[in-house]
Amino acid sequence: MPVIEVTNLHKRYGDLVAVADVSFTVEAGEIFGVLGPNGAGKTTTVECVAGLRVPDGGGVSVLGLDPRRDAAQLRQRVGVQLQESQLPDQLRVSEALELYASFYRDPADPADLIDRLGLGDKRNTAYKKLSGGQKQRLSIALALVGNPSVAILDELTTGLDPQSRRDTWALIEQIRDSGVTIVLVTHFMEEAERLCDRVAVIDRGRVVALDSPAGLVSTVVPEQRIRFRPSAPVDDRLLTDLPEVTAMQRTGSQVVVTGTGDVLHAVTSVLARNQIIAADLRLEQSTLDDAFVELTGHRPAE
Repeated sequence: MPVIEVTNLHKRYGDLVAVADVSFTVEAGEIFGVLGPNGAGKTTTVECVAGLRVPDGGGVSVLGLDPRRDAAQLRQRVGVQLQESQLPDQLRVSEALELYASFYRDPADPADLIDRLGLGDKRNTAYKKLSGGQKQRLSIALALVGNPSVAILDELTTGLDPQSRRDTWALIEQIRDSGVTIVLVTHFMEEAERLCDRVAVIDRGRVVALDSPAGLVSTVVPEQRIRFRPSAPVDDRLLTDLPEVTAMQRTGSQVVVTGTGDVLHAVTSVLARNQIIAADLRLEQSTLDDAFVELTGHRPAE
């Protein structure tokens, strides 16, 4: 039985349809990514899953519970880190964790959680004096203080510098390894590729693709590009006649070959048979960013 099951979810605000028809399941122990352009319905979808918004249609089940009917019970088992959150400026880190721990029947040890999330030297620091990365770590700690089975993290690393972002990724992997199922909303494609077991791409309120990051890339943008400088002149037909090659172009002394399948082996083999050395060879494979653009027509941050 899936940990989360969303079926034909609908949500509108007046005349604006935020979620038109979204369906997906999340399995126990996975990091499930929700991707999409701004305004695609990502946050509304996960807020319906968390019980923070009431859907206008469709069904949501989390740990076998209905977020509307079983809201009180579900709040004890689901942790949520919202896209934007704020605490009182003078509230200290330890005070925040102890306050939130009091909301749960079986909370985690606040002191242990502070140490696990790298906030040990900030336990007596006021919220307003924390850096952006430290505030994010505190936000994650507050989502985990109830010992949840599921954690929903919305735009977790927005605004963080690259090193803080990578530190947060390592932390999320540790949380997953401890047995928590994670739903991660993000527009960072590198983040989704690094962390997610599967991703749902939502555009205009609908799921337009659902697969592993690698599966999406290979299905949507299967082509690869090979760049090299040949040690001797190359007849175009030597490469374009290969079944794996779909296109070839020249840029100065550089040759760029586009193809599918095992195009790298095909190209290097034919060059070797003709005693041509491929200098400065570089293989450029498509990324989740490329697949995202193909699926939605937008760059991830748009």
